[in-house]
Amino acid sequence: MAAGGGGGKKDREKKSRGPHAGAKLPVPPPRLRAFYQETVRPKLKEQFGFKNPHEIPALEKIVVNVGLGEAIKQPKLLEGIVEELSIITGQHPVKKKAKKSIANFGLRQGQEIGAAVTLRGARMWEFFDRFVSVAIPRIRDFRGLSTRSFDGRGNYSIGLKEQMIFPEINYDDVEMIHGMDITLVTSASRDDHALALLKEMGMPFKTTEDKRR
Repeated sequence: MAAGGGGGKKDREKKSRGPHAGAKLPVPPPRLRAFYQETVRPKLKEQFGFKNPHEIPALEKIVVNVGLGEAIKQPKLLEGIVEELSIITGQHPVKKKAKKSIANFGLRQGQEIGAAVTLRGARMWEFFDRFVSVAIPRIRDFRGLSTRSFDGRGNYSIGLKEQMIFPEINYDDVEMIHGMDITLVTSASRDDHALALLKEMGMPFKTTEDKRR
């Protein structure tokens, strides 16, 4: 990088983006949703002996959340988070506000301190597909996801250290590295049912957990 180029994003003019080449083409159905319907559901039904089709677990929604403590003193950083989440998920996020004031941190009730996106339907399936097949393999020193991050009600949460694992993010446009939490909400009432569902859909869990703890 050339000297004196520390101005970063503020010194660059934003290029207007026109519609992409396939903007007028019909949107293809999410491939992972078809895989779930045709392959995963029959396997889960056989594995657990479900009699009622409604008992078969399914992915209901995905929540992507970013909390930004730095937004207390630098509110403009939150705008960058909102833009990045929009690029990553394809949906405009909602800004999160503080529920109460904390004087020690200079936090006021109602102050914007984060952003979140709730994905359902086609966007949910497409995000999950990209997350599993493209983003997770880009995690540094990745050795598999823990099976201990279920909440007891069939939902699974993942904490990421940086947004750079998503190839949609251009490193040159990033103002700060930040983490995020991704929660996969399923219709399963038991963690073992949810684990089987996510495994069948490609989630790379560890085969054995570290038992030293």
